Amino acid sequence: MSQLVNPGPEDEVARFEFPNVEGVLVGDGGGGAGMPTARQIEQMHREAWEEGYASGEAEGYAAGEQRGAAAVRQRVELLDGVLRDLTAPLATLDEAVVDSVAELALLIARHLVRRELKVTPGEVVGVVRETLRHLPVATRGTAIHLNPEDVEIVRGALALGGDDVAYRLEPDPLVTRGGCIVESETSRIDASVEARLAAIASKMFGGERESDRAGGS
Repeated sequence: MSQLVNPGPEDEVARFEFPNVEGVLVGDGGGGAGMPTARQIEQMHREAWEEGYASGEAEGYAAGEQRGAAAVRQRVELLDGVLRDLTAPLATLDEAVVDSVAELALLIARHLVRRELKVTPGEVVGVVRETLRHLPVATRGTAIHLNPEDVEIVRGALALGGDDVAYRLEPDPLVTRGGCIVESETSRIDASVEARLAAIASKMFGGERESDRAGGS
C-alpha cells in the first residue's frame, strides 16, 4: 500500500506570480511614462470627434441661419414689391369695373325697354302723366318732346282727359320711344329712357361705391 509523503518545509515550492506590467513603458534608461490603453485611446478619439462635430455644427448652423435670414428678407422684399404693384391700380380698377358694369347694365336695360315698348307702346302715356305731375302748379307754355311714333299715342290719351289743349306736343327724333322731355317757361324735366335708366344706375352703383368707401374708412 502506497503512503503519502508529506513534504517538509524545505521541499515546499514557492508560488510564482507575474508582475503587473500594465501601462508601464520600459525605456532604455529604466524609467518611462504611462502608455494609454486601447480604451483610453478610443475615449480620446471619441471626445475629439464630438468636439470637432459640435464646433462644426455650431459654425454651420450660424452660417445657415445667416443665409436663411437673408433669403427670407429677399423674399419679403420681393413680395412687398409685388403687392405694391398689384394694389396701386386697385382703386382706379374698381372704379373702371363699376363704370363698365353700369354701362353694360344700361345697354341691356335700354334694349329690354325698347322691346317692351314695341309690345306695349302705350307705356309712354304713363311716363308723360308722371312727368307732368312734377311741374309747378299753373305752369304755362308747356311743351312735351316725344319720339314721332309716340306723338299720336300721347295726343289721343291727353284728348281723352281733356288735357290736349294745355300742352304742346313736339315731335323729336332724338327722343327714344317710351320717354319724353317736358319744358316750360320755368322748368325742364328730362324723362327720357336714357335719363331714367341713368338715374337708376346711379342710385344702385352710387350706393355701392358709398358703401365701399364707408367700409374702407
